[in-house]
Amino acid sequence: MGQSSTIPYRFAMSISQHLIVLRRQHDLTQQEMADRVGLHVNQIRRYESGSAEPSLEALRKIAVAMSVSIDSLVFEETERGPDEDLKLQFEAVSRLPPEEKRIVKALLEGMIIKHQTKQLVGNLSS
Repeated sequence: MGQSSTIPYRFAMSISQHLIVLRRQHDLTQQEMADRVGLHVNQIRRYESGSAEPSLEALRKIAVAMSVSIDSLVFEETERGPDEDLKLQFEAVSRLPPEEKRIVKALLEGMIIKHQTKQLVGNLSS
């Protein structure tokens, strides 16, 4: 397996760029990736060039064959998931008994609804 490429934090990659990086991380040619994924090499070329966008089914095939999530092909690492300062709290919550997890989930949902309502009211009064 090849070394992982370091992408500058401020640089948002497109799906085509994510695919190129993923293929290179696995030291694969476009043909080898196409064979592994079960797509024609021309389709991989179009995806990497940006002249075509993969369908959901193609993304699913790529994710399964390359052992990655579809999210990692579509989103930036920091675009989804909790902020760094919340990750430890969520890890701790994941170890709570089921009833306590339900309570924490209900509290979070309440706070999210409260925030969304404030935003909606603010937008309506603007």
